[in-house]
Amino acid sequence: MRIYDLIQKKKTGQELTTEEIKFVVSGFTCGDIPDYQMSALLMAICLKGMTKRETADLTLAMAYSGDVTDLSRIPGIKVDKHSTGGVGDKTTLIISPIVASLGVPIAKMSGRGLGHTGGTVDKLESIPGLKTAFSAEDFVDTVIKHGICVAGQSGNLAPADKKMYALRDVTATIDSIPLIAASIMSKKIAAGADCILLDVKTGSGAFMKTLDDSIALAKAMVEIGEAVGRQTIALITDMEIPLGNNIGNSLEIIEAVNTLNGKGPKDLYDVCVELAAVMLELGGISGDHKNLAARAVASGKALESLCVMVKAQGGDESYIRDTGKFSKAAYCMELEAGADGYISRLDAEGCGIASVMLGGGREKAGETVDFAAGIVFAKKAGDYVRAGETVATMYSNVKEKMHDASERLRSCFEYSETAPVSKPLIYAKVSKSGVEMYSR
Repeated sequence: MRIYDLIQKKKTGQELTTEEIKFVVSGFTCGDIPDYQMSALLMAICLKGMTKRETADLTLAMAYSGDVTDLSRIPGIKVDKHSTGGVGDKTTLIISPIVASLGVPIAKMSGRGLGHTGGTVDKLESIPGLKTAFSAEDFVDTVIKHGICVAGQSGNLAPADKKMYALRDVTATIDSIPLIAASIMSKKIAAGADCILLDVKTGSGAFMKTLDDSIALAKAMVEIGEAVGRQTIALITDMEIPLGNNIGNSLEIIEAVNTLNGKGPKDLYDVCVELAAVMLELGGISGDHKNLAARAVASGKALESLCVMVKAQGGDESYIRDTGKFSKAAYCMELEAGADGYISRLDAEGCGIASVMLGGGREKAGETVDFAAGIVFAKKAGDYVRAGETVATMYSNVKEKMHDASERLRSCFEYSETAPVSKPLIYAKVSKSGVEMYSR
């Protein structure tokens, strides 16, 4: 078998066999297939696509290219959740303790921030003492004992995906739904859960900017999950504007705690209840799932579950019970409305970039994150404002970062004389049964 022949085969639109796909993935992972030949094959896939069977085979080959987490010692149905990335998206910090408090074991591996989107691991590490690096055995033991653990991804989890993603990033082969779906699902399968919930974002702050593309990606990932024996459901959720009011690591922890206290912003609470309800459905819990999730918040059970998780992972739970203990940024600056009128648009991607510019994310690999940096919105799309009224407050420990970040954030706001048409928080549910569109 020669990689040259497989490039030629895919270039002419033919299907690769299961064995050919395994050959490619293993050969590239171990270094036998050079970057330039893999780049050619990836471009051929981008241009010619892959069948459902090819995509599932690629996903499995990538998933089993490194460590695969064995969760079999954990009793019950293990449900994983993945978000395709968003701005202000702290849902994992809220729905994981909700679901765990209702008896579904949460053994979740999360990532760090990527580009303008924040990462759950960075947010958790803003809690003093909390660790996210676990051996496989300790990870499983923690879930068995406490019912929940949110850890960083293993360094050898789906290494084929890591190498392929780095290559796709510099060869204009990112925008291929089969490759995107295989990349995401290979890590979820390697993480070992029985069922998977996918939170597929759509809008300016999401990777998929249109609803049609988001549904297509969701369908591809659901098909992969079901094809390899993992019950999989996706919700298409809005990311046209930031989710909630806070962007930034400790700022998002604070907002997550406020939400679990019943005092969070309505958009964040509503999305989290919907996501938690689907996880409870996948986890085999009987009853009215949305009502169960809401009651877990109202009773305080979900917040206690978060405290248990933080303490079990070495963190100082007193920061959860009193979020005023989090360090404050040395500098803050208010952003004022540029005109009278309704905020007609609030560009989520630009807001995320502004937070990164303040120090809340990484502009280069290996950079240190300023846990206190970020943005708190006083007003969002649909709100009426007067010129000069505060619409957001920016935070950073580096004063020099304020000016450029403020200009970037200012450009995210657009104003109009009439109120904008409201958009749904959740557009659709995608499962093996098909696509169920939500009413507004």
